[in-house]
Amino acid sequence: MQQDDVISPQQAGTLHGLFLQRVALSPDKTAYRYFSQNVWQQLTWREVHSQVARWQAALSKHGLQRGDRVAIMLRNCPQWLMFDQAAMSLGLVVVPLYIVDRPDNIAFIVNNADIKVVLFETAEQWQSLCTVSDQLKGVQCFISIDNVPNSGDARLHSMANFLPDTAQLQAAPPCEMGELASIIYTSGTTGKPKGVMLSHANMLTNAYATRDTFAVNSSDVFMSFLPLSHTFERTLGYYLAVMTGATVAFARSIPQLSEDLQTIRPTLLISVPRIYERVYGAIRSKLEEGSPLKRKLFKLAVDVGWARFEHQQGRGSWKPGFLLWPILQKLVAQKILDKLGGNLRAAFSGGAALAPEISRVFIGLGLPIIQGYGLTETSPVITGNPPQNNFPDSAGKPITGVQVRLGERNELQVKGANVMMGYWNNPEATHAMISSDGWLSTGDIARISETGHVYITGRIKEIIVMSNGEKVPPTDMELAILQDRLFDQVMVFGEAKPYLVALAVVNSEAWLQFCKELGVDGSKPEILSDKGVQAKTLERIAYAVREFPGYAKINRVLLLQEPWSIDNGLLTPTLKLKRPHVVEKFSDQIKQLYEGH
Repeated sequence: MQQDDVISPQQAGTLHGLFLQRVALSPDKTAYRYFSQNVWQQLTWREVHSQVARWQAALSKHGLQRGDRVAIMLRNCPQWLMFDQAAMSLGLVVVPLYIVDRPDNIAFIVNNADIKVVLFETAEQWQSLCTVSDQLKGVQCFISIDNVPNSGDARLHSMANFLPDTAQLQAAPPCEMGELASIIYTSGTTGKPKGVMLSHANMLTNAYATRDTFAVNSSDVFMSFLPLSHTFERTLGYYLAVMTGATVAFARSIPQLSEDLQTIRPTLLISVPRIYERVYGAIRSKLEEGSPLKRKLFKLAVDVGWARFEHQQGRGSWKPGFLLWPILQKLVAQKILDKLGGNLRAAFSGGAALAPEISRVFIGLGLPIIQGYGLTETSPVITGNPPQNNFPDSAGKPITGVQVRLGERNELQVKGANVMMGYWNNPEATHAMISSDGWLSTGDIARISETGHVYITGRIKEIIVMSNGEKVPPTDMELAILQDRLFDQVMVFGEAKPYLVALAVVNSEAWLQFCKELGVDGSKPEILSDKGVQAKTLERIAYAVREFPGYAKINRVLLLQEPWSIDNGLLTPTLKLKRPHVVEKFSDQIKQLYEGH
């Protein structure tokens, strides 16, 4: 990669300055690919620049003042970043909203941030906004990408009518790197979301620093499918791509992701563990249906591939079995990696812990998984595994310019240019999070190895303290249980209780097969509470958590069929479990799990 292709934070100055620098450096290079009118389209940087000018001209006519907040509620698409760049060119502050969120949550954010303009996409979203319209009186303008039928609200405009046919991009007002660029609201697993204030410097320096861990160059192609409202995708899948001149392709949807991967054939992937878990689950299902020979070949390929990886990392010796790799790669590994496009050279995993068993499989098949860790409050990346010093079961080492240390109760603390400015209109929460000398408390319990790699071992607030005083990290146990494809979602419970119980949402297909093997009809709801079936289920859970201490035993289980979702209030928009809400919803059933004790 030519160093000249990479734009430094100092050269960019601001996130909009970054965009202008990229247009000047690579005007005719493909910037984005997207699916429209039943075909994949593409935009050059010059073409994106022209569209940003149209958005800037339209927004400038609405009397917005520098520092005013505007919101984006779109799926990943070119209009997301066009609006983002146009807003920043006017000194506006961008507030991303999740396209799948409860209307009352959206109303809270809109009011809390005093948002003046909301850009959304569909008629369905408009109907959702209309249910809380009496709470959105501060909004001056709603803009729809689709031509949404107007229900009589004079503030509603379609994009086609809102934008002028052409415009010239006007120079942005002077702006310092340390000024506020965006307010990003946290998921709010235990209460109302808080607005994280990130400056231009926060996100520019964070994107630039990740290059040492996640090398990107102008020939790379990203597949963008995590929501751009998620800081992980925004910093790495958007600003890092602009910084390095890489091309970004916007996936149509998660259900169509497999097809899009094979069409676009990306070189880099940014994902949360759930996507890797799904691919892994599909691989296991295929193997279970296949012959014993196929299962043996797969295991051999993973074992040899993993041993090669350890050897390349300097942690293992050369083995004669490595001579089999060309054959195993052709017969096994490449066929699986072709399902991911066949062109991936690395994949970044963050947002939550990826089970070591899953990373071992992908690395064994020849796809380097680079696990990292971060928070919205840190723009977001704190650590990442360097490709040549990769411990996949760790969260990696601190990226350039970021310091870490362990505080009380081994809480991980962070300091660096990536640490947020604070919480919007919430100085108390800011002071509780960031010390006077700039150290941010993550709320995560960690250990730091002799090699400098960080291992996240639990959440301070999520550690279960049982009535016997034993402490249990529920997340680790849940990850172990989820390795069994019988379960789609799991929550371990036992705070101040004599033993642990599990609430588990079963996988419908695997459940029917499981019940069939037991000789019962899995389609009947009452089977979920059948004592014999529950006993067999507990056996599988016990096997999954067999390596945990003896006191970390699941004694009883509540089996459920309805998934926990954003709509039923049990997941955040970033798909994090709202533990207090789950406990409240199933309080009666949980009481029954402790009857007699």
